[in-house]
Amino acid sequence: MQASTTEKLKEQFASMAIYKDPASTNSLFAGRNLPSFVKDFILKKYILKDGMLNREGLTQFMDKVIPEKQTDVKDRLAAGEELVLLARFIIYIDLVRGVRRFGIPDLGIKINEGQIPEYVYKNHAGELVDGEKWGIVKLSLLPDADGKKNHVEMVDYKPFKPYRSVDVDYLRDARQAFTIQEWIDLLLSAMEYESDGFDSLTQKMEFLTRLLIFVEPRLNVIELAPKGTGKSYVFGNLSKYGWLVSGGKVTRAKLFYDKNKQQNGIIKNHDFTAFDEIQTIKFQEPVEIQAALKSYLEFGKTTIDNNEFSSECGLMLMGNIPLNEQRRPLNYRYFDSLPQSFRESALLDRFHCFIEGWHLPRIHKGLIYKGWTINVEYFSEIMHTLRTQNVYGLLFDELVEYEKNADTRDFNAVKRVAVGYMKLLFPHWATVENVNKEDFDTYCLQPAIRRRGIIKEQCHYIDPEFKTVMPAFWIRKQM
Repeated sequence: MQASTTEKLKEQFASMAIYKDPASTNSLFAGRNLPSFVKDFILKKYILKDGMLNREGLTQFMDKVIPEKQTDVKDRLAAGEELVLLARFIIYIDLVRGVRRFGIPDLGIKINEGQIPEYVYKNHAGELVDGEKWGIVKLSLLPDADGKKNHVEMVDYKPFKPYRSVDVDYLRDARQAFTIQEWIDLLLSAMEYESDGFDSLTQKMEFLTRLLIFVEPRLNVIELAPKGTGKSYVFGNLSKYGWLVSGGKVTRAKLFYDKNKQQNGIIKNHDFTAFDEIQTIKFQEPVEIQAALKSYLEFGKTTIDNNEFSSECGLMLMGNIPLNEQRRPLNYRYFDSLPQSFRESALLDRFHCFIEGWHLPRIHKGLIYKGWTINVEYFSEIMHTLRTQNVYGLLFDELVEYEKNADTRDFNAVKRVAVGYMKLLFPHWATVENVNKEDFDTYCLQPAIRRRGIIKEQCHYIDPEFKTVMPAFWIRKQM
């Protein structure tokens, strides 16, 4: 990132800025598998006024609230100590026994060992729901009601949300200080990547397109890319609002709704669900999952065992694709790289956007960012907040015309992708008068048409009845 951009960053985002130096800080977090949004929170907590890092204080804090060894936690609880931990935990509501349970997998506390008392649940109504959470929890070992066994009780809880709210108007004002190229480089640095490590704007935009599902609800994306291009890192480290599925078995109950447990699946309470290395994931009951996905991808809801399920979660399919010596796909039928259960045109046509991951560089040392940027926790909250900003969709409606008989799925896809780009690249556009039409066409509308067009073309290779020609979209001349 250029020096001028860095100065603008420190001026516009003073309290949200952070200096990243992975070479000197990675050793501080050794042995602790923490996502970037947690690391940045801790780093900012121990940066002194002169910009130096209080390494001793940081280490003591982590030893206290993020122990390295699972045995330390259990031994201390067994000794009667009350612990305060910063942790990722999973909630499960046991309706049969009337108990709200939790587990902390990283610290060896199983889901049948932890309980959430009624008063803690009531104090955080709407927060302690099914699924994965990050929070500051106070734990104590207490006897069960019958006195025969013990359980780990969550005696207090505070959600991990350093930024309780973020001001979108502040973001809009700050964005106006940057050129589009400066803003693109700043976004890459916020993702912890060095803009100078990319060969072209095409590479940068392909990489940033991964963020669209962070900012736009119910956006469904497919990315096929060679190994080592950073897919897992982006979706597993930048936001606590997403869920990354990496291998293993996936059931309809796990994704949507578990009738036996009367518990919602992972799609319910997340901004996005990303399936990494999709070729290695085993989908049980593929016919049932496929039917549920078709309905959900189309309408944002589906029916599972007479229970209506709805969500605003977007889906991301990520897989590997073989390339030739020129780093282009060996097979023009890209979807042949997907599992057999996903190679159905009616299902794939419900996806909005395709990322050509072969344009991306393999992650190397020169791509790892060092310098000033926006801290990841603030960045993730901003992206999460942008999801509910409807001004960009209204702008699209005012800006764009399209042919009368445009296919509904094509229109919805182009609008969702273009709106996502507006939120990401031009959050300061609040009225039509603010919009630079040339930038809108170059960075939002045309990429949206092209990325949806790839989906259509690939569906045609599976089923020739699918047309390959995209409907016409154009910017209104008089507004």
